[in-house]
Amino acid sequence: MKKCITVVAVLCAMIPLAQAAQPAGNEQRPTGGSFTPPPPDRVPVCTRATLQAAVDSYLDAQRSGNPRKLSLSGNVRVLQDMAPIEASQGLWNKPLVIAATSSVLDPARCKTFTEIVVTEGTPYIIGTRLYVDEGRITRIDSLVTTKGDWLFNANNYAHVMKSEDWGVLPVAQRTRAQDMINGANAYLDAFADKHLDQPWGSPCERLEGGAYTNVKADPNSTCKVGIPNGVLYIVNRDYVVDEEKGVVQVFCRFGNSTNGMPDSHMFRYVNGKYRYVHTISVSAAKNSPQIGDYWPATK
Repeated sequence: MKKCITVVAVLCAMIPLAQAAQPAGNEQRPTGGSFTPPPPDRVPVCTRATLQAAVDSYLDAQRSGNPRKLSLSGNVRVLQDMAPIEASQGLWNKPLVIAATSSVLDPARCKTFTEIVVTEGTPYIIGTRLYVDEGRITRIDSLVTTKGDWLFNANNYAHVMKSEDWGVLPVAQRTRAQDMINGANAYLDAFADKHLDQPWGSPCERLEGGAYTNVKADPNSTCKVGIPNGVLYIVNRDYVVDEEKGVVQVFCRFGNSTNGMPDSHMFRYVNGKYRYVHTISVSAAKNSPQIGDYWPATK
């Protein structure tokens, strides 16, 4: 019988270990709490329809292991775990059975974000951004986590994803894009300043690599599980925002801007409050604490 894990204790006690597991570097305090990438050579052009078509091509490629299904531009840039790789090294060159997936679309920034969970064979939890211009993918930016990454459990992640509603919200329940970004920053800033306020919702569930805050299905659940002691800066923040689905997704690094832990935090808002929080974090040494199955394996 697996030991019962108290998620609150796991999250509060273990997060500081992520700092220790990463390579040492000079701590850098973020300026203004966010990172603005350099301007592109041109302003990309997209619609929700062209973004969805790009996501569909990515999922087709991943399911089949056939990269020719990707709608790529001629000079596509590819990153994995925030480091450049060749397109031939991308995980989409290997067919994977996808147990759960969901995507958000940002027509203002011409970006998408897709979560993929694989439970058969080598398990994965993958978070992939696509950058799209005139129907072509100009950049693919993936975080690929597996056993040994922070609190990893693909079975748990797939089970929770299938139980959640990430669909389009009624207009009255939506949150302004800037308000969602502000709320995401407030959450991440709390790791350095415990006195900040966040737009906590109730019910609210947090899924971190495989650790889940509402295993008992409490209808009054909360994501407010506490922030570990100490000061931890979360830097290099970059955003995908889907106002129709009430979602902001943040790529960032824990600790410092060059070799801090690559991370994705995604927030679903309903009526201006957090409803769901998903996190994917890459451990450089693949020796992070792990989480056991809460439920039977999901296919």
